[in-house]
Amino acid sequence: MNDEAMIDYAKYARIFKVMSDPKRLKIIDMLSEGELCACKILEEFHITQPTLSHDMKVMCDLGIVKARKEGKWMQYSLDIEVLNDVYKTVGRLMIPGAYAGLLNCNCNTERENEKNESD
Repeated sequence: MNDEAMIDYAKYARIFKVMSDPKRLKIIDMLSEGELCACKILEEFHITQPTLSHDMKVMCDLGIVKARKEGKWMQYSLDIEVLNDVYKTVGRLMIPGAYAGLLNCNCNTERENEKNESD
């Protein structure tokens, strides 16, 4: 794996952790339909506005969601570029052969040879 292709595992672990929360995942699903006002998101959940603000800040800080203020409410949308990057990275992580050299390990063969030589 060259330096250009290195994956920022810590970054993606944070993103996956955020996306592993069912409420946040539903918010991402809702935003996949387009920009939404915080008031519309609140209508779907039994949470307070400060709780929603915290969840949205976490997602905004990771770049998953973009926010803009309109009047007294925040408008939220997905950052498609970031999510496309996440999608590509997940695909890359699932591609067989990324660590093909490890699959061709001959450790047991070497140990067996050493054992046979010592017998």
